[in-house]
Amino acid sequence: MENQRKSISDGQTFLGIEFGSTRIKAVLIDQSQKVLASGEFEWENQFVDQFWTYSLEDIWSGLATCYENLRENVWSNYQVKLKKIGAIGISAMMHGYLAFDQQQQLLVPFRTWRNTNTTQAAKELSELFDFNIPERWSIAHLYKAHLNQENHLKKLFSINTLAGYVHRELTGRNVLGIGDASGMFPVDSHTKNYRQDLLNILQKKMDSFAYPFKVDDLLPEILSAGQMAGSLSEHGAKLLDTSGQLVAGIPLCPPEGDVGTGMVATNSIAVHTGNVSVGTSIFAMVVLESQLKHRYPEIDLVKTPVGEEVAMVHANNGTSEINAWLKLFQENLQLFGTKVSTEELYRKLFELALTGEKSAGNLLSYGYFSGESITKIPVGRSLFIRQEKSEFTLANFMRAQLFSTFATLKIGMDLLTKVEKVPLEKIYGHGGIFQTPKVGQKFLAAAINAPITVRSTANLGGAYGMALLAAFTKEKGLSLEQFLKKNVFDDEDEVTLDPDLMDVVGFQEYMDKFKKGLAIEQTAADFF
Repeated sequence: MENQRKSISDGQTFLGIEFGSTRIKAVLIDQSQKVLASGEFEWENQFVDQFWTYSLEDIWSGLATCYENLRENVWSNYQVKLKKIGAIGISAMMHGYLAFDQQQQLLVPFRTWRNTNTTQAAKELSELFDFNIPERWSIAHLYKAHLNQENHLKKLFSINTLAGYVHRELTGRNVLGIGDASGMFPVDSHTKNYRQDLLNILQKKMDSFAYPFKVDDLLPEILSAGQMAGSLSEHGAKLLDTSGQLVAGIPLCPPEGDVGTGMVATNSIAVHTGNVSVGTSIFAMVVLESQLKHRYPEIDLVKTPVGEEVAMVHANNGTSEINAWLKLFQENLQLFGTKVSTEELYRKLFELALTGEKSAGNLLSYGYFSGESITKIPVGRSLFIRQEKSEFTLANFMRAQLFSTFATLKIGMDLLTKVEKVPLEKIYGHGGIFQTPKVGQKFLAAAINAPITVRSTANLGGAYGMALLAAFTKEKGLSLEQFLKKNVFDDEDEVTLDPDLMDVVGFQEYMDKFKKGLAIEQTAADFF
């Protein structure tokens, strides 16, 4: 305890903060990369004027509340005031569109990754570049605004991701980590900068509209993990810590997206390793040894925090449907005066799913709260479907819900493994769905037919990965891969499950129905 207190009082700690889809989380670690304290703030996106968004007020009040909870946690556990920190890192959901004028005023409400109104723009850019531009990417949002000739383009001076925006307000520097930047616009693997050939192509196409900007001037400067990215300003310190205890001048590492922090938090940045992160959305990251042979709309090409090539399969919809059903079940229990903790409810129902029929008893679920580009569903509608011959049991119901969580991801992963023949040597599970031992892990292994490893830190999330990136700025002479292997994960407990053949067969049977039933999902989107 005394060592931890000294680390805190001396400022020998590292803070990672991540803006996730449903919560903002902060994790404070010491010089040994052990977690000292955490804080969080729950929030939800809003569907306003046909856009999924978060308000600037919620961003800043949420950050302040999250940090306040962390600070109180530190005081409660160590009786030390948190005044100094060795380095800080900011992470957030990747992609999306924050557009600012020259006075750094927001021109339109934040358009998050969840918006799927950019289908036409993404398709046109993909053809123009011969490079897959997903609907979520910042450049797709910009080009959609161009196609619509939105008035705000007449004042546009810069665009950013959420992590980049928060970092800029805290430090005054308009920079972005290379992983997050690669989800704004394609990044060159050799120069570690935005692809100039593609910028030139887009600029030529937009020149005739006499916009007051050049596309490449809109984008933040790119930095790689380990570089310094500014320091906490007086203004930034007050935004972060409204009590005024935190001092200015603390260094910050490059802000990163949740993709990069998930890779760091699971030590999956080496070639042929990867991770699957499951939350409001679900995505898989696999580090590539060489370029893919073909372009696929189901697969993004992004970068690790040090600029290595990564294949990303991203589905917009993850655990939201499961969370909604379990909230309903908890409400039902409360109606009868039964108190069950959320943790116990999830654990028992997840474990029950293991006893269900291998293909979920002919039940079918679509947890589509929002549109889904992989399956070409423009608007989300959550559905649960059964027939007279379905085995409608609670075990099968839960199994179908968990299968549905991984189903869309499997479509893109099959392209990687079966068409491109990319080997999966080690895949890590990451996120709350893996808290219940073996359940989510077992079903993911069945979905992608590969061993899945889960570490004890699986639920710490991207905030932990961001804290590690902050700590990496103090390392000298080690690559990020070496730093993680030597200093962080060398003796980390982990459990690996190989795919069970019967589960693989059962999941494939479920997938056959899932693909056929997409016509039902499309009809629901059209008429309800």
